[in-house]
Amino acid sequence: MATVATAGAVDVLTTRHAYVGFAMLLCIGLYMMIANPNLVKKIIGLNLFQTAIFLLFITSGYVEGGSIPIVAEGAAETGTYVSPLPHVIVLTAIVVGVSLTAVGLALCIRIYDEYGTLRTDTLRELLRDEGSLPERARIGTDAALDAEDASDGGDGSGGDVGATAADGGVTDD
Repeated sequence: MATVATAGAVDVLTTRHAYVGFAMLLCIGLYMMIANPNLVKKIIGLNLFQTAIFLLFITSGYVEGGSIPIVAEGAAETGTYVSPLPHVIVLTAIVVGVSLTAVGLALCIRIYDEYGTLRTDTLRELLRDEGSLPERARIGTDAALDAEDASDGGDGSGGDVGATAADGGVTDD
């Protein structure tokens, strides 16, 4: 039974190589956009992701033995034809993708000129220092404790009667 499953997987990989390429490009592009802190590499990942989608559209539009959908005047409309719609959609998407890439790279140049870095984590810290982004409340900081006190009535007890911060909330009662 295992040999049949393996043979089936090998058959799919060898006959449907465009779909395997689609899956690989999609995963690599998505990983680059999520995991990489560099903005230019995120744009490259976006381009890989877009290329995978283009490949999927073109592959799904393929018809074995199909011909162009041009029928001569007076001829019978018999035979298998290929739809030109996926190709038109991909051509339009390529133009949009190139425009998006150009705008993204122009913004990267502007960000680098302004802040001197393209790393998202460094940019986030610079924007927090600048005051453009609010500070994140961290567990155990005074801001988080003040918010907890406000939510439980503001008596500073944390909701437990008789508990204090000095003894960790444990009482001798």
